[in-house]
Amino acid sequence: MDNKLNHSLRELAQLAGVSKSTASRVISGNGYASPEVRDRVLKAVEQLRYKPSAVARAMVAKRTYNIGVIVFRDRLPIVSHTLYGRIIDEILMSAEEMGYSIFLKTDREMSLRSTDYMLEQRVDGLILVSRLQKNVIDYVKNFNIPYLMVNGSTEDPDVVHLVSNDEAGGERAAQHLYDCGHRKFFIIAGPGEHRSHSLRLKGFRKRLESLGVSSEQDGFTVVESSESSFDSGRKLMEEHYVAFREGRYSALFSTNDMLALGAMKVLMERGVRVPEEVSVMGYDNTEVAGMYHPSLTTVSVDASGIGRDAVSILDRLISGEGSVPRLIEYESEVIVRQSTNGREDGTCLGTGNT
Repeated sequence: MDNKLNHSLRELAQLAGVSKSTASRVISGNGYASPEVRDRVLKAVEQLRYKPSAVARAMVAKRTYNIGVIVFRDRLPIVSHTLYGRIIDEILMSAEEMGYSIFLKTDREMSLRSTDYMLEQRVDGLILVSRLQKNVIDYVKNFNIPYLMVNGSTEDPDVVHLVSNDEAGGERAAQHLYDCGHRKFFIIAGPGEHRSHSLRLKGFRKRLESLGVSSEQDGFTVVESSESSFDSGRKLMEEHYVAFREGRYSALFSTNDMLALGAMKVLMERGVRVPEEVSVMGYDNTEVAGMYHPSLTTVSVDASGIGRDAVSILDRLISGEGSVPRLIEYESEVIVRQSTNGREDGTCLGTGNT
């Protein structure tokens, strides 16, 4: 058996007894070849285990069928992040279904080097995940390559970006807890510079204020966290536990699940009954939220839809389609679980201070 790898098109043509152009027509499926010639070429392909060169395919198709995905995030976790990981999983699966390969790179410094790397790989387009600085967008534009942004915000009207409607989700969270009878809210908010945390907090406060609950009347208190991890939620609740209990807060909302779970752990370790004494609610609908006990009420994010559509819409941009909307927003929904709901009929259980 011939163990040589990467046989050339010339060697394939010689074995099949045809010209290089004929062999190329058979392999690409473009142009005519008689059944007898096609059979000879395909048998030679099998014998040599011939694999067309990626460079040669790209020259013919004028596309590499490679997509670059860059995750811009200055702290860990990155790919294992509870939300970004789900989006990237869907990007990978959708790309495979559409015949694309993925180059994935993380960028903790918000630099241009990651973009340079992707351009060196001759990718057909870019998916830029999370927040990034304007200089990155301007740099990408210089190369006239199709791209879009996922879970980030920009005022540039030319940028196609796919985002969750986090402000509306924050409003839904506030409405749920209010409907459960709560009137005293303790909020642990993730990094304010991050689009998602900022908008979730904005929506939550907006709905409370529209319902007549204000911070000036001690209806809610916001504690900000520089990180969005389980440990951050735990530490903040330990630091503010005395004030939390003295303030008689009956509802705790965090702008992601991990902060909420960390805070809830402290409450339960100190004998606070959830949800009988305090209802707890997070955001993102991560897998662990449903595994915890009590399971965490949360707000879902359509990570699958965002990841799937990112590939589909980028493919349209690569194909030259111009009628792509510049802003695609994905709605969320409240997922009610045990941490705010203690009854089988789906109604809330809590001691909301009225």
